[in-house]
Order: sequence, then structure tokens, then C-alpha cells
Amino acid sequence: MELSSRYPGLCDLKARAKARIPHFVWEYLDSGTGVEATQARNRRMLDAVLFQPAILEGEGAADLSCSLMGRDYPVPFGIAPLGMSGLIWPKAEKLLAAHAGTVGIPYGLSTVATEVPEEVGPVAGGQGWFQLYPPRDPGIRADMLARARSAGFEVLILTCDVPIASRRERQTRGGLVQPPRLTPRLLAQVARCPVWAAGMLRGGLPHMKFLDKYSQATGPLPSTAHIGYLLRTAPDWAYLETLRKEWAGKLVIKGVMDPAPVARLEAMGVDALWVSNHAGRQFDGAPASIEALPAIRAATTLPVIFDSGIEGGLDILRALALGADFVMMGRAWHYALGALGAAGPAHLHAMLVADMASCMGQVGARDLGGLAARLVRPGQA
Repeated sequence: MELSSRYPGLCDLKARAKARIPHFVWEYLDSGTGVEATQARNRRMLDAVLFQPAILEGEGAADLSCSLMGRDYPVPFGIAPLGMSGLIWPKAEKLLAAHAGTVGIPYGLSTVATEVPEEVGPVAGGQGWFQLYPPRDPGIRADMLARARSAGFEVLILTCDVPIASRRERQTRGGLVQPPRLTPRLLAQVARCPVWAAGMLRGGLPHMKFLDKYSQATGPLPSTAHIGYLLRTAPDWAYLETLRKEWAGKLVIKGVMDPAPVARLEAMGVDALWVSNHAGRQFDGAPASIEALPAIRAATTLPVIFDSGIEGGLDILRALALGADFVMMGRAWHYALGALGAAGPAHLHAMLVADMASCMGQVGARDLGGLAARLVRPGQA
């Protein structure tokens, strides 16, 4: 049976991934923080964004192409960075980077990935973005930037919404420590996931390889306080000013949820703003990202990127209609890997494209620029 028949929605991929990866890995991937109210709020507020269906629009194919920071893309979505990606599925970073390079969409590599930029950059086919968790030491920062640049990463993402480690109670209960260490409880979970286990045996239990050069950790750390936290700082405006001088490529600020600092960010020469509440993984009292998006769009002429809570093509259209220029997803691509392995990214990609085209046909939008006019405004519904 074709994958499109067996796994027509992200929920199908999610269910199969949960059955194929160990429980402690699933908890790392799927959990938020606190009681996961922000995670639920993301979903609830996305569902509240409605479109007016259209009639008598005739035939017409949906044009999903867009431009972002001077580059043209066939679709308005990409692959967001996710820490310890290779723990979720063997060689996840390389599989996702290869897909991005093949189809021409951005791929974000995290500072706390399980592969180094030198190995991932060439696979990404010029589509690599590097997410920097800002190191405190200027020498380490300079070396990290040089390595990313030499490996072909042309866009730098400064993550600003993780000043300290969140608690992530559900993840902690799952039993993961950093670097990963298999206790008898976790080994029992691994034994129930033979495909995942076989892949990990071939490559070894993953760890944050990029940081090996900069620190030698001794002993396990709590699940949410990995070695990266021992190296990095909470960036301030002076840090951003220095970073802007050191990085000659495009610079994206991730974690913008308030329009107040937007004018200052523009003046400092950043190239795009990324609206995100870290998908509910960092702070359980935050507004939904989709709630914050319109005010940030109104405050800037810079490109606006969006993430948090995206579960399908309709959600991508919702973000675009409210002002995003581009949408990034992290968890979804890893659900696809967990469900289908190397075949997962291409299947998810096709699913998203089909979903977007179907929804655009329903609302009579021939291209992405026509979406905003089809929004249901307050008092219309």
C-alpha cells in the first residue's frame, strides 16, 4: 500500500513514530514544559484562524513559490533546527539536510546537533542555516562561526529565547540525561525498538559532536542542562552588535514575540525576524506564536519567519495569511523520520504540498499573496 494511503496526515506519522522510537526519546521530542499550556495554546489559536471558502473560482493550479532574503524557494516552508536530532533517528541531520538540498528548501543545523557542520554542510546543497546558541567565550564564538561559514552555511540564526534551561518536566521524567547514558530502564525501552536500536549500534549513541572541541564534560548532566549551557551565555544587545560585525552573511533573530524591540533590531542590521515561542518547550506562560505574529508583521518591513505548533499545510497557510513570509517546522520532520526512516522527509514534504494546494483551492487563492484576503475577520464568522 502506498505511503499516502497509510499515512495521509501528520497524526499518522506521529503515531507510528511513537511506536518505533524509545519512550525516553519520544518524551524528548514531543514534550513541552510545565503543564504544556503553551503547547496547547499554539494549537488552539491556530485553529481559531479561519478562511472564507470560495465558490465559482474555476480551475487553476496553486503557486506555492516564494522569496526570502534574496532567494527563491519552490515552497514557503523549511526544516527548523532541533537539538540532538540524531538521537531521534539515526543520522537524522544528514537525512534532513540531504532532503533540503534535493528539493531546495532551508535546513537548520543546531549548535547542539549530533553531527558537525563540516559533515552536514556539503550534504545540504547550499541550503544550510546554522543556529547559534551563543557561546560566552569570544574565541569559541569566532571559531564556531568560521567552521559554519567554511562548511557552507550562509544564514546564521541567533536563538534569543533560551536565556536559561527550561525544566521540561515530562522530558525529565522520561529519564534522558546529557550526554545520553543507557540505564537498565532505558535499555528495556530500546529493546522494544529494534530498527532504532540497530541504527544506533552502527553509529554509536549520539552526542553533541560540535561541542567536543570546546569542552570535555565529565559525568552526566540533567536532561535540560546539557554541556551547551556550560559554554553559552544569554545574549544582550552588545552581544548582537558584535555578532553582526563578525558574521558577514544573513543574520536571523529567533524567538521574537514582542514588537517593542523590532525597530532596534532593524537598526542593527539583522536580515529577518523569527516569531517563535520555542513550540512551548521553553516557557509555559507565553502567548501562542500565531497571536504574536500580526503585531510583529505590522512593526517591520523585514522578512518574518514563523514556527510553533504547525501540524499541516493548512497551518502553514494560516501563518502566511497573518503576515509570515516563511514557515519552519522541527518536530514534524522528526515524526516523519521516526515513522518512515529515510523515506519520511520526502513523504512529509509531498503531504504538505498536497494539503496546501487543496486548501488554497477551497478558499480560491491561486498564490500565497491571495491568502490574506480570504481570512475571516472578527464578526464575519
